Amino acid sequence: MPDGLLAGLRVVDMTTGITGPVATQLLAEYGAEVVKVEPVGGDRFRDRTLFRTTNRGKRAMTADLRSVAGRARLDAVLADADVLVHGLRPDKARAVGLDDASLAERFPRLVVSAVLGYPAAHPDADRPGYDILVQARSGAMDEQPGHRPGPVFMRFPLPSWAAVHLVTAGVLARLLARSRSGRGGIAHTSLYQGMLAALVLVWSRADAPSPGLAEKIPLTRGGLGMARGLFRCSDGEWMQIATLTGYTEHPLVIETMLEAGHDFVVVDGWAPTDEQLEVYRDVFQRRPRAEWLRELAAGDVPVAPIEPLGSVFGDAQAIANGYVVEIDDPVLGPSRQPGAPFRVEPPARVGGPPPALGAHDRSPGWTSAATSAAAAPGSPGRLPLEGLKVLDVGMYVAGPLGPRLLADLGADVVKIEPVDGGDRVRVFEAQYVGANRGKRSVALDLADPRSRPVLESLLRWADVVHHNLRLPAAVKLGLDHETVRRVNPRVVVCHVSAYGHAGEKANWPGYDPTASAASGWALESGSRDTRPMWYRFGIWDVQAAMSSVMPTLMAVLRREETGEGGFVSVSMLGIAALTNSETALLGDGELAPYPRIDDDQTGLGHDYRIYRLADDEWVAVCALDKGQPARLRAIAGVAADHELPAALTVRDADAFLKDLDAAGIPAERVRRNQEQTFFDTEGGPDGLATASRHPVYGRIEQPGRLWDFGDLGLRVDVPPPMLGQHTVEVLGGLGFAPEAIDELVSARVIRQWASDSLGH
Repeated sequence: MPDGLLAGLRVVDMTTGITGPVATQLLAEYGAEVVKVEPVGGDRFRDRTLFRTTNRGKRAMTADLRSVAGRARLDAVLADADVLVHGLRPDKARAVGLDDASLAERFPRLVVSAVLGYPAAHPDADRPGYDILVQARSGAMDEQPGHRPGPVFMRFPLPSWAAVHLVTAGVLARLLARSRSGRGGIAHTSLYQGMLAALVLVWSRADAPSPGLAEKIPLTRGGLGMARGLFRCSDGEWMQIATLTGYTEHPLVIETMLEAGHDFVVVDGWAPTDEQLEVYRDVFQRRPRAEWLRELAAGDVPVAPIEPLGSVFGDAQAIANGYVVEIDDPVLGPSRQPGAPFRVEPPARVGGPPPALGAHDRSPGWTSAATSAAAAPGSPGRLPLEGLKVLDVGMYVAGPLGPRLLADLGADVVKIEPVDGGDRVRVFEAQYVGANRGKRSVALDLADPRSRPVLESLLRWADVVHHNLRLPAAVKLGLDHETVRRVNPRVVVCHVSAYGHAGEKANWPGYDPTASAASGWALESGSRDTRPMWYRFGIWDVQAAMSSVMPTLMAVLRREETGEGGFVSVSMLGIAALTNSETALLGDGELAPYPRIDDDQTGLGHDYRIYRLADDEWVAVCALDKGQPARLRAIAGVAADHELPAALTVRDADAFLKDLDAAGIPAERVRRNQEQTFFDTEGGPDGLATASRHPVYGRIEQPGRLWDFGDLGLRVDVPPPMLGQHTVEVLGGLGFAPEAIDELVSARVIRQWASDSLGH
């Protein structure tokens, strides 16, 4: 692999599916050398497009871990590796000598990331962890509104994709800790923790929650949320408006409303009522989509067409930013595939197609030089990112959530907010709480020239500056990367955008709903005869924010070696393109085959779906291995797959699960109403629920602990801050005299929250 930010890093990939292969491919495309180790029979997904698009640029070797010779072959590669990513559940890992203790004894510098269905120390760690099973067990299926009553299968594999970014963040954080101590260690995560990373925007429990926090507006359970902005047009095409009221006073909307004979609608609130929404649905069905898109965009209404999966391969903006690449694949032929999603220097290099099974069996060793000599033995600190200083100037979710993950990992994160109202997402308290745990808040009026000395002091203090401002606004405020690096040449600047830095949409605004429209997953996830499905968890905000941690930490790692800062960027469009990896655009203009959801939103076929049983119980079944579909039919007492749904409606769920377990078929009950149960069962000092003391809400619990670092902890007991709660503390730490601080407070250039203040 040519030079890159991770040049010299050596990674062993022993995973299958989405999470591990994508995570290790990202490491490869940014400079690491990756050896994929497969069973003698090969990766179970080798015959799928997904394998072709997520294993580019890797070497391929086989090893039979059941044999002494096979384990020795693997050890020979691990002896000089930096990172091992594997998917072996604890029982299997122990059986082949790849448990944490054995690996630490043989390879003390090795960083090990086990990415399982459930955390390695969790009671369910040895249970099969397919995406559909994690969706079911976590309660996420019950949180997502679909097109029928009851839980729905989420076609977008959210647990797997969120875990991709947990793997890369965990590995890079552990490598930074290794640079201080010379010792490796674990950086484990799971699909379950990936799901929790999204659920944090809608799950919390507090002693004294406000009505908004309790109701989770606008992501209220059972509500339409941003699906209120989904509209079908006269030509049958769908579009997504990203604001809930911004279109209601558009001249063409009003004109069409009156032409249709409706009375003028006055929206008094944060969204139209259900009755008003029916009027707007009728209005938008009276003109074709192209006209609406043109006129709404001209009126500065954020709107996007709902596109099918794979449409991103022809998107001019995606192509301009390198999010789509041309690959001449020996199986697929010339094809367009997702490219590298991050902008970094030196740039990513997309590797060639995956090699044949065992292509490097004769020479599986490393060709790259080691990243660096082992550091002198020392202390890595208590936290993976201890000592890293981050300035967060983001708003909503796509900006702040990335720095919150850095805070969880131990970074000191200072959040700059406007003095009047703060981060605009504060009005949606559940999202603010979920995206801002662990930070200190400084309320600062960046539009006032008198704020510049404060900002420049913060810039000199920071190791990382992270924001999602549109670039013209960043330039105006002096937060573009050129200006920031003139103040602090060693700083790493990370920018999160909607559409990337190149192309005509580079400075366009973007929101989670419009990214959902462009991704293809809104249309792919709905049944063919009903409306597209908007995901309640704000997944494109979450995906973009989580993904920003990887390029940020890559640049920090490089700075450890060179002393130089850098600029990195991610976008919602880039991550949306990456998630199209299940398919590719072939030379004949057709998409490579990929699994399609059924019309009832239950799954991808009879062997990977949820079944409704007696008493409205639901069970998720994953019968993918040879012989399992036949055993499933035998349990149900039917001869054909199409008879399964009807036959199972009379079965008792407990008995059905017991039969499936006896037959060796992975399955999970679809859990319902899990929010409170999660906090009751997953709490405790080492649990997955975190607790902190908030000055207004009292004790507040959230999903957390997204990694297990073994000897290193996480900082997840610091509550989200009040607006300006730490202004005086931070400015004092920067050397500002008390009288200077008082003067800035009097001029309302800064603001300090007090316990009797009304501001949140």
